[in-house]
Amino acid sequence: MKRKTRVPQNRRPLLAALLALPLGLSACAGGTAEEAFEAQPGALQIYSSQHRNVTEAWAEAFTRETGIETQVREGQDSSMGHMIVQEGKASPADVFLTENSPAMTVVERAGLLAPVDESTTAQVGDGMAPSSGLWTAIAARSTVLVYNTDQISEDELPASIMDLANPEWAGKWGAAPGGADFQAIVAGMLADQGEDETRAWLEALAENAEVYQNNIATMKAVNAGEVPVGIMYHYYWYRDQAGDTEGSANTALHYFGNQDPGAFVSLSAGGVLASSDMADAAQQFLAYVTSPEGQQVLVDSGSMEYAVGNGVASDPALPALDSLEAPPVDPFTLNSDDVVAVMTDAGVL
Repeated sequence: MKRKTRVPQNRRPLLAALLALPLGLSACAGGTAEEAFEAQPGALQIYSSQHRNVTEAWAEAFTRETGIETQVREGQDSSMGHMIVQEGKASPADVFLTENSPAMTVVERAGLLAPVDESTTAQVGDGMAPSSGLWTAIAARSTVLVYNTDQISEDELPASIMDLANPEWAGKWGAAPGGADFQAIVAGMLADQGEDETRAWLEALAENAEVYQNNIATMKAVNAGEVPVGIMYHYYWYRDQAGDTEGSANTALHYFGNQDPGAFVSLSAGGVLASSDMADAAQQFLAYVTSPEGQQVLVDSGSMEYAVGNGVASDPALPALDSLEAPPVDPFTLNSDDVVAVMTDAGVL
């Protein structure tokens, strides 16, 4: 008989609340797409599941530079993408910003995006815009393994993220499968390893991993010694390290490299809605976000995400983006619906 995921007693209410939320929610963005919203006439409508401080910094700087008023509607990656699809051509959205690319491909497959100006896609690095030309990367983040340095040494870490499915790792790792961040990582694994390998790995997660609410909770659990290692994105650790280190003082990061599925790099995406009645302003906004000035706003925000604009250096604390040896996964075809289906079948969601 399949054993249920082991959840410590003090986290059972938290897990129940998490699983009651819509699938694909991210732990990062503030607010939800389901909250009451009234568009301000004449304001550029930015639907965003990116970090609140980054989006607001972009919007405020853009308004200062152009005089164009903006309004940000905050939500969560996949649920906001599906909401735009449901709204269709009647959506108030002019621009959509995501944390992970699968949320954008949902909207792209629905035929709701306008081509991004070529001058905008020329501002980002090679491989940072799909051949369709319908959206562009605006930031990037890397998968990492956070580990408790008091409990495990670096030479004892798994060589591959896939090794966490092995029996010797039962009960020794944590993850946040309910979040869009983790689901993007699984989307990369699905594209790189195929459905059978991914499903087996997810089944091992359902059996043997500790489930947490989000990346921050995973990091804090590793820091507290609840589990030796956890899967997350890099920037949570770097942000905590730049602050009081309360959630990461006892930890370090491991980058899998070697084109391992655990070295997956996710692209945050930006697109313009084809139904926008402020199309010129929407294109200007996306051009600003990917410009050297806009990418510097990202770096200066303290989000610790990677800049993707040409000639803009990410925070110096980060290892270089081109040094991460990510797997050869096409981020422009990742399908969040397929991921949720596989994760649900595997008993993770």
